[in-house]
Amino acid sequence: ADAAERAGVRRFIQISSMGAGKPPATGRDEVWTAYIAAKTAAEDDLRRRDLAWTILRPGRLTDEPGTGLVRLAPEVPPGAVPRDDVAAVIVALLDNPGTAHRTYELVSGDTPIVDLVAASE
Repeated sequence: ADAAERAGVRRFIQISSMGAGKPPATGRDEVWTAYIAAKTAAEDDLRRRDLAWTILRPGRLTDEPGTGLVRLAPEVPPGAVPRDDVAAVIVALLDNPGTAHRTYELVSGDTPIVDLVAASE
C-alpha cells in the first residue's frame, strides 16, 4: 500500500483471509492466531488509507482447476476455493470501481464470477 501511494496508484486489492477481523476461534494454534492478527492489522491499516481499496478474504485455497463459479459476499460460510478462481475474482474486482471500500469473503459456489462481482456493487 505504501508503494501504491508513492506511485500514485489508486486501485488496490488486498488479499486477506477468512477469519480476519475477528478473534481466532478457540483451540487454534499460536501460528494461526498470529497469522489472523497480522491479516487483521493489515486490513485496519488499509482502511485508513486514501486508496480505492477492496479487501478479499478467500477461504481455504486449493490447487484444483478453477471453475469460474464462486460465492462472493461480505460474509459466506467457510469453504475452499481454487487459486485460479481467486485470481479471476481479483481481475474482476480491479475492473469494477463499485467494489472499492468493501470487504468480501470468497469460496467456491454456483454463480459465475462476472455475475457476482457486478451484483456486489
